[in-house]
Amino acid sequence: MRKEFCGRYFKCQSDTQTLAVISAIHGGSRSVQIITDDGVWNFSRHTDRCRFSDAGFSLDLWENGVSAVGEVRFGPLSPIRYDIMGPFRFVPFMQCRHSIYSMRHRADGCIRINGTQYAFRDALGYIEGDRGRSFPREYAWTQCFFDGGSLMLSVADIPLAGVHFTGVIGVIALRGKEYRLATYLGARAVKTADNEVIVRQGGDMFSAKLLEKRGLPLAAPVCGSMVRTIYESAACRAAYRFEKNGEVLLEFASDRASFEFEYGGNQ
Repeated sequence: MRKEFCGRYFKCQSDTQTLAVISAIHGGSRSVQIITDDGVWNFSRHTDRCRFSDAGFSLDLWENGVSAVGEVRFGPLSPIRYDIMGPFRFVPFMQCRHSIYSMRHRADGCIRINGTQYAFRDALGYIEGDRGRSFPREYAWTQCFFDGGSLMLSVADIPLAGVHFTGVIGVIALRGKEYRLATYLGARAVKTADNEVIVRQGGDMFSAKLLEKRGLPLAAPVCGSMVRTIYESAACRAAYRFEKNGEVLLEFASDRASFEFEYGGNQ
């Protein structure tokens, strides 16, 4: 049996609620994890009754006294211009490969978890995915919607051919334009500490800072098995700043940011 995993992350967010669903296949098994503003649930049985696609997802989960039932539909997706991995998509034996399927789209529907209703009407959606053997040993990841756009950034320790380097991938979709930060474009992380990530790429600078720790435990893959615990804040306070050649194009703080900071034991 191949020690690999493949998963997709579906995030839905309204002005008052956040819900993310992670559908994963690992070691011949399938699991569904759900994380909200203040709760997390993991399902491993009867997940074949759920459906996931570019058009939306439906849940019909009942396990250990917990139920998650409902459907969310998506509007047209907003894919990025080309593969976020760039030329690294052709490199064999990478530990983890990332994909971005939609930076921002409409989400409509309702999921009921143990009687609590998560309702989305003309809300926002985001979809990404990962596949490979394991999550990086250290990494930071964030995603956030803002007025007129959406952003995503991941900075991670990458093992390759016996060496390690810090890899960067990120996209700022701002007022119809796509700004990309990536190792293969010259980006480098100049800070990954104190719950803050700062990336520079030529004359561009992007910073993301986690302002509060509200991480909830999620299962993550190690050699294809979901045996590691990571911590994600599905909706927390964070601050962002993006400069291009000295001009500030984006600067804001949000209490609806999604954030994982797995450097130095931070949660």
